[in-house]
Amino acid sequence: MNPLLRVEDLSVRFGGIMALNKVNFEVAEGSITGLIGPNGAGKTTVFNCLTGFYKSHGGAIWFKGADGDVNICTLLGAKLRLDDLTDPRKLLQKIRYGFFGGTHLVARAGVARTFQNIRLFNEMSVLENLLIAQHRLVNRNIISGLFQLPSFRHAEEAAVDRAYQWLKTVKLEYYANHLAGSLSYGNQRRLEIARAMCANPRLICLDEPAAGLNPRETRELADLIRALREEHRTTVLVIEHDMSLVMSITDHVVVLNYGQVIAADQPKAIQEHPKVLAAYLGTEPNL
Repeated sequence: MNPLLRVEDLSVRFGGIMALNKVNFEVAEGSITGLIGPNGAGKTTVFNCLTGFYKSHGGAIWFKGADGDVNICTLLGAKLRLDDLTDPRKLLQKIRYGFFGGTHLVARAGVARTFQNIRLFNEMSVLENLLIAQHRLVNRNIISGLFQLPSFRHAEEAAVDRAYQWLKTVKLEYYANHLAGSLSYGNQRRLEIARAMCANPRLICLDEPAAGLNPRETRELADLIRALREEHRTTVLVIEHDMSLVMSITDHVVVLNYGQVIAADQPKAIQEHPKVLAAYLGTEPNL
């Protein structure tokens, strides 16, 4: 397995509660990996760490970005430790990311996400939602914009073309000029995925994308997720409670319970794993 993402001993505390306790798993490049577990298992906390919304209290998150392996935890900035003083390279890195680190560097490395609760710009049009997601890819030079230089115009045209390409992919081109908040719930879910993909990520993290969808919309979602991997060469990590969806689209499944990984295997093996059955059904594992 060629991992795009390696999570090593990831730990997060909220006060006296250990939300994640030395979580370890890998996501293979070009795969669709499922992250499942009962409510409160720590799944969204993992996503928040992967995408820079939370700072971990221990461990590392290694991601193979365009410029090589990067520790996402480092990009967010970390406290200086006494042993950093003996390693000038490590010291300079912590000082640099302490001042200039943040979630934007995670997106720049190639990680995008959707949210459990949809977070669109409801008072902006569908097209504008996709354009604003491409701010990192367009020409932001004030002189080029002021004088409408060719480089600025070409970048703007490319952003619009990219937005329409994704609207066509998620079958929302008809709604390009509609307000995002006026779309149906299922269409808003697809728009959020399109917006994340406009950032041109290597890894997209989908947080319960099937929540609230009817069976037809769920089948269309499954086709879309497969297309992200097969046609757009994007690795997918998905949190989902719809087990029929998870088992039908994933290559590998990681199971969390009480902030720890209790199983990681192919979907068929996960369905028969005693610890997984115990976590979901509340029975004692037959080991």
